[in-house]
Amino acid sequence: MKLHATSTQQYQTVTGYDDSGVEINATHYGYSLVVMPEVAPVAWPVTSFDALTKEDFAQIEAAEPDVVILGTGARQRFIHPKLVAGLAARRVGVETMDNQAACRTYNILMAEGRKVALALILDTARP
Repeated sequence: MKLHATSTQQYQTVTGYDDSGVEINATHYGYSLVVMPEVAPVAWPVTSFDALTKEDFAQIEAAEPDVVILGTGARQRFIHPKLVAGLAARRVGVETMDNQAACRTYNILMAEGRKVALALILDTARP
């Protein structure tokens, strides 16, 4: 699905997504990644939802987001609270949803000026 351009193009914006990956500012990524508004997308070494560890969230915690949107793949899955305990201790909310909903939600929060992190799990390929 292609998304419409907005006045937030100076930021990292989801411009499209499909089963093979996600587009950030019209650049396609086919692997798990973390996206924040003012930082270039970075590879996230997560190969599947079932492989998530506390260490995977340490990378996100270090970026000090206000909220984390976790895209869990083609369907919504819920994460064990112990995996995001570090974020919770800092009062950072973690919302889980399928990747499509996560991409749309990230764009809305980013456009509102929120310091949001989008963490997408893409099972289809590795960086």
